[in-house]
Amino acid sequence: MFWRTDVRLPPLPPADTGGPEEWPDVAVVVPARDEAGVLPLSLPSVLAQRYPGRAEVVLVDDGSTDGTGELARRLAEETGGLPLRVLSPGPPPHGWTGKLWAVRHGIEVAGQSAVAPEFLLLTDADIAHAPDSLRHLTAAARAHGLDMVSQMARLRVATAWERLIVPAFVYFFAQLYPFRRVNRDRSRTAAAAGGCVLIRRSAVERAGVPESIRHAVIDDVALARAVKGSGGRIWLGLADGVDSVRPYPGLSELWRMVSRSAYAQLRHSVALLAGTVLGLLLIYVLPPVAAVGGAVAGAWWLCAAGAAAWAVMCGTYVPMVRYYRQPLWLVPLLPFTAVLYLLMTVDSAVQHYRGRGAAWKGRTYARPDASA
Repeated sequence: MFWRTDVRLPPLPPADTGGPEEWPDVAVVVPARDEAGVLPLSLPSVLAQRYPGRAEVVLVDDGSTDGTGELARRLAEETGGLPLRVLSPGPPPHGWTGKLWAVRHGIEVAGQSAVAPEFLLLTDADIAHAPDSLRHLTAAARAHGLDMVSQMARLRVATAWERLIVPAFVYFFAQLYPFRRVNRDRSRTAAAAGGCVLIRRSAVERAGVPESIRHAVIDDVALARAVKGSGGRIWLGLADGVDSVRPYPGLSELWRMVSRSAYAQLRHSVALLAGTVLGLLLIYVLPPVAAVGGAVAGAWWLCAAGAAAWAVMCGTYVPMVRYYRQPLWLVPLLPFTAVLYLLMTVDSAVQHYRGRGAAWKGRTYARPDASA
């Protein structure tokens, strides 16, 4: 049931339940590299959290050249709310991705506070939070004894290309990592959504993160595997009130978003790439081809089989399109979108073998065993 979109956090307890002393201390760690374009839309929402306990925000400026750090300080002065610290760890050492190096620095500094936080909220610089987001996440973690709670932020869908590609991005992610399977303690499947991850500091120490995953390009999935593999309880679901404000106005921006990590997701394996291409063709392309081709050739049994498979495919996609509040006429276009994802994945492999794989904001990361 990967296609279902009802895996959400439970409702918040009443606002008057408990007192500040019952809420754990939290440090919000925000890695940011050249994020001046989105920070005014996201950081004020983080600073404005209505959290009953003690919380602070640590923004780690990862070598920005657009004034990200200065802008963050100015926004904090104008907005008020939670206290903000802006740090700069310097360039990442060999074997570290920039984001994980920034996260490590933020976690380390947060742990040096007078009262070390019980929880860390790792959130990206392009993520805007509803006012009760932090309270909601923390309440769920404590109520259910979870070591890590992650919400898949609702991505922006404003342009035609975003409407076509973004809902399918989350649909395919859920197909790879079904949320219900991720949330079962006995299941080996582990995943997270890096834009919004609340994690116990004790789980961070037990799993040895981020050091143990320092080279991971798909850091959220690697983090979840490390936490679950060390005995931690994790939860992943869709978000209400956690939104990405990063624009992807054209196909080229969306293409780069997918292709920069698609081949890493396949463990840089040619065999897995071939299997993925074949699977996409069989599951998403063959049904409409059979339906149309069968009708043209007068092979009505083939047409009926293809149409039935296409209808089942569309039925599984409807909940995600509705979650993104998009028109249902987008649903039958899923085969076309799947072809785009097929091409993005192949391009990811091509770029990898050209030495340009996993490129992001001026940095290119090699395959982990090549940089060890």
